[in-house]
Parts: sequence; C-alpha cells; structure tokens
Amino acid sequence: MEANGLGDEPKSLRFQIFQDYLAGLRSKTSFREFRETRAAQDFFSTCRSPEACCELTLQPLRRFPLDAAIIFSDILVVPQALGMEVTMVPGKGPSFPEPLREEQDLERLRDPAAAASELAYVFQAITLTRQQLAGRVPLIGFAGAPWTLMTYMVEGGSSSTMAQAKRWLYQRPQASHRLLGILTEVLVPYLIGQVAAGAQALQLFESHAGHLGSELFSKFALPYIRDVAKRVKAGLQKAGLAPVPMIIFAKDGHFALEELAQAGYEVVGLDWTVAPKKARERVGKTVTLQGNLDPCALYASEEEIGRLVQQMLDDFGPQRYIANLGHGLYPDMDPERVGAFVDAVHKHSRLLRQN
Repeated sequence: MEANGLGDEPKSLRFQIFQDYLAGLRSKTSFREFRETRAAQDFFSTCRSPEACCELTLQPLRRFPLDAAIIFSDILVVPQALGMEVTMVPGKGPSFPEPLREEQDLERLRDPAAAASELAYVFQAITLTRQQLAGRVPLIGFAGAPWTLMTYMVEGGSSSTMAQAKRWLYQRPQASHRLLGILTEVLVPYLIGQVAAGAQALQLFESHAGHLGSELFSKFALPYIRDVAKRVKAGLQKAGLAPVPMIIFAKDGHFALEELAQAGYEVVGLDWTVAPKKARERVGKTVTLQGNLDPCALYASEEEIGRLVQQMLDDFGPQRYIANLGHGLYPDMDPERVGAFVDAVHKHSRLLRQN
C-alpha cells in the first residue's frame, strides 16, 4: 500500500515490521538467524557493533519481501549516552541499576552536547546498512520520545503503572521539564545525525503515551514531540540535508490524535485499538496513517490473517497509508505467519490499486 505524499525517495514505504521494537527481538524469538547472530554478545554490545546491527537489519529482508528496513538499535542507547547504566536482563527486559530518584540525580547526567557524540556507532551502522541496501528499500532511523525515555530512567525499567515517573510529573514538575528538555537536546542532533548518516525517514516512539491522560500528555509529552519535529527539520535545512518524512507513534495515545496530526510529522502511527475510519475522520486527509493490525492476529490461521489484512486495508483506503502492525512482534511468533501477513498486504494492495 503506497504511502502517497511521503516525498519522492521513500515513496515505496508500504510495509514495515519494526523488527527490534520492544518485546520482539529484545528477548529470544522464533527467528533462528537472529538468535545465532545475537548469541555471541549481550544486547547492548550488539547495539554498539555497526556490523552486527547491519546484519540484524538485513535479516528480515532476506526472509520477507518487505518494503522498508528500520535500523537495528534500541531507544535506550540515549540514556546510556547520558551516562546511565542500562542492562538487558533475560526474561525481564531493560534494567537501570541506579535510576533517577531525586531531582539532584539529574546532576549525574552527562552534558547533552557530549551525549550526542557518544552515539556515533549508530550513525556508523546506518551508513553501513544503507550501503548494503544499495537502494533496494528505504532505511528508517528512530528514537524514543522524551516522555518514554524518562519513564525508563525514573522507573529503572519496565512498569505497568509508571507510578514513579508520574510522581515526578505531579511532585517535581520543574525537574520533569528539565529532564525532558535534556532528552530533547540529545534527540535533536541524534536524529539529524541519523539522516546525515543515511536514514531516509525517521520514527519517534512515544511508547508510553497511554499512561498519561489528556492533560498530562498535553503538558509533558506533546510539547516535546512537537519540539523534536520542528528542530530536526530546521537542523536538516541548516545542515544542507534534504528533508525526510517523520513518523510519530504514540501507543494508546488515541485521545490526542488530532494534536499528533498537527505536531509536525508527515505520518501518524496507530495501534490496534483505534478504528481506521474514525482515525481518518479525526486527522483529516493530509496526514499519512500507519498501522494497525493487532500483533496477536499473527497467531491466527493464514486464511484469517488474509481476511483481517483485507479488512484493514479496506478500512484505511488506498491513499496516504502505510500498512503495518499496531505494535511490535512478540517472541513466540511463527515466521510463517509473518510471511502470510506480508503476502496478504501486497496481494490486497495490488487489488486496491487496480480498483
């Protein structure tokens, strides 16, 4: 399904599986080639190896006829660049041995200007991967949004409530804005650097938007989402770099669809809880939508996957749309079902365009 209006070079962006997003490739998966590549070193050591990241980015393209690649990395390389220790605990996920607990803990963070330079290995991975792709499909860079990064840094890992991070918002609003500002100061040059290295589109993940109500989101998340887009675009222009499409994905942020559509991004990603037709009515016709099949639909039969994909594409319609899952792959998913999803997207895309 072509994403019309995304610009000339990456207009073939039709389908993506974010192969390293959160639950999928952070833990053991059913993808044998991924496990074999990852076996030699821990997760973040892999992230710091441009050659390993390139290989892990290319692996899904060898197995599936995907229309785009997203660089293998992790959103938590940014807190690491700020000087925080982060480890990946098997069966648990990311862990911060010394999370931010008090306002004075912000003094432990590295200067944002220095932090951005710590991420050169990501730029090297992007350049290497872009060279290996040789124009076959567009390459997407990404980062976590400030609020989502803040949750990990304060909570010390994953959380079902984000109570500690939200405590900061209520009890330490000024410190919260200071932290969110620090993260923004790192993210802007980080994303510009990804484009300079070869990324042809950028995605910002606000993975924990759903933990905020409308008021908190408007105060502590949305302003920074807007600021990142505005400053990245201005920075690209100042550096003489061509503009690239920017995608915002705010999981469970259905309450802010209109605001996200006007936040400076060409594409708004949707999770599976949002009805495509209603989303289109709310955001208008000028913004591209991306999504939004329930990842758990890949547990269904191939026939059922085909039916669900056809319904999804029909609901979104043929204009300004990128077909995708509504979140990442889960560890126990059958690669054959992933293949069925990809094939169904391409099959029904062709039928829609013919009609």
